[in-house]
Amino acid sequence: MYTITKEFHFSASHQLHGLPEDHQCARLHGHNYVVVIELRAEALNGHGFVRDYLDLAEFKRYIDDTLDHRHLNDVLGDDCVTAERLARHFHDWCRERWPEVTAAKVSETPKTWAEYRPVSWP
Repeated sequence: MYTITKEFHFSASHQLHGLPEDHQCARLHGHNYVVVIELRAEALNGHGFVRDYLDLAEFKRYIDDTLDHRHLNDVLGDDCVTAERLARHFHDWCRERWPEVTAAKVSETPKTWAEYRPVSWP
C-alpha cells in the first residue's frame, strides 16, 4: 500500500456554543489551522503517483476562498465547529473529488490534532 499526505494552512475564528461560560473555547477565538490530507493506493498510476499533488490545488483554493480569515461558524453553518468536525468535513469534501483519500487531520495548536478516518476503506 502506498500512502501520501499533503499539508495545508489557514487562519480562522470560531466559537463553541453550549460550553460553560468560563470555558475558554466558549469565547470567540481563532487558530492557525494545519490540515493534512492522506491518500492511499495499492498501485501507482501511470506516472508513478498515488495522485499528482497538483490535483490537490483545488482543495487549497477551497480553503483560501472559503475558510481563510473567516468565522467558521458562519461559513459552515454550525454552532460547534470543533477540530473533529472539521476533519470530517475536509475528509468528505476531498473524498468526493479523489477516491484515494483515506483520512484528514486538523491541528488547532502545535500540540493538538484531530483525525477523521472512516472505519473501513476499500
